[in-house]
Amino acid sequence: MEKLTESQEDYLEEIYLQVLRNGAAKVTDISKNLNVKKASVSGALNTLQKRGLINYAPYSQITLTLSGEHQAQKILQRHNTMTKFFVEVLGLSEKEAVENACRIEHSMTELLFEKAIKFYEIIKDYSERNEDFRESLEILKNK
Repeated sequence: MEKLTESQEDYLEEIYLQVLRNGAAKVTDISKNLNVKKASVSGALNTLQKRGLINYAPYSQITLTLSGEHQAQKILQRHNTMTKFFVEVLGLSEKEAVENACRIEHSMTELLFEKAIKFYEIIKDYSERNEDFRESLEILKNK
């Protein structure tokens, strides 16, 4: 399957979050949350539907296909993992971390993401066992 664009990933992630909260997504809510026009949402939904990622018909609620749910989960995992890394290791504010995670999550390769997760796990484990390292991380966070 052809890689999704940044915009398509954002739509899929938003749909997934709405489905988790409400059981389905709505064009109006997607438009509001992504700060785009309803016509843009409709165009994106048609594309995602043609790619087999969502169940969509005009004026109806939007749900995810199994493939769409799987892709959305991967996108959200990247977003959440990178946000957590930026906050807990680098000491960025939540807002700054989310903004940067949104930019990076779309462009990182699977290999980079896997290595970032492993690096994060190593840092967390080592900082729990080594007081000097933990203090150094705190200095980094507070700069």
